[in-house]
Amino acid sequence: MAKKKLVITHELGQPLIEAIKSTVPSWEVIVSKDPTIWKKHLSDAEVIAGWKKEMLTYCFTENSKLKWLQTWSAGVNKIPLEEMKNRNMLVTSANGVHAYPISETIFALMLGLTRQIHHYVRNQQEKKWHHANLKLEIHEKTIGIIGVGAIGKETAKIAKAFGMKVLGVRNSGQKTEYVDHMYTPNELNNMLPQCDYVVVTLPLTKETEGMFGKEQFSHMKNSAFFINIGRGDIVVENELIAALRNDEIAGAGLDVFQKEPLESTSPLWAMENVIVTPHTSGSTEHYDERVIHDIFIPNLLNYMNDEELTINVVDYDKGY
Repeated sequence: MAKKKLVITHELGQPLIEAIKSTVPSWEVIVSKDPTIWKKHLSDAEVIAGWKKEMLTYCFTENSKLKWLQTWSAGVNKIPLEEMKNRNMLVTSANGVHAYPISETIFALMLGLTRQIHHYVRNQQEKKWHHANLKLEIHEKTIGIIGVGAIGKETAKIAKAFGMKVLGVRNSGQKTEYVDHMYTPNELNNMLPQCDYVVVTLPLTKETEGMFGKEQFSHMKNSAFFINIGRGDIVVENELIAALRNDEIAGAGLDVFQKEPLESTSPLWAMENVIVTPHTSGSTEHYDERVIHDIFIPNLLNYMNDEELTINVVDYDKGY
């Protein structure tokens, strides 16, 4: 009888590989980021960790054995969820892996904009000694967190160390620790005028696409900063650019964009009130370890025991 097969499309350290193999000792485990190695194993892989767009050709054939996909990202908007739903496949995401690094990036952007660090970096390159009209501070201001999942909760927790008032938006409207008041998405425009910082941590779904545009920016204070580490398509980018140009908002810290890499012709590169980072807010030295030990192996143990997976199972109807 042929061994069941697990394919992992990322390079892992030997301790992580051994931890996986010890969980499925009777399985064949393929670990490589080289497509020439993992492609030939896709058609008979029962479990795959790490989605690649090239997999479309191999994973949805009549003879495909794929039952479960573990993604290497929190977002699943680039995965063919409808096809997987039709085939009753399980999908689990890497949601939660990013809470520490992304919350750190959020505050790096907020503090950078508030304390004019981006201006000082530019001045340093020109050997220019200039005050840059520094006057703002972050303490005791109001932050609005749009999407209070793992990242949003960690961001709220840090905000409290600065004595900030924390407002949140989540579908359920359910209260959570560190958030002073929770709103539902249809109450977003009521929340925005109160915020000194608006932080988007949402996944991209049919409901969130284009969620932030001219109307939302018009409801924000002209002294407020906008931070997006969610997905680029949540924001109507040309309307954000217009809001920045017209001083409707004070500035923006952006890690995600409608088209990536951000085109060299984009005005965002040269705007003095914008900090651009290249979709790196989730990068961390602990990424692989957290995916494997905190998500994949616990789910894999359940899978081996014919039990339901309990961590980060994607809800096809919600899209995340």
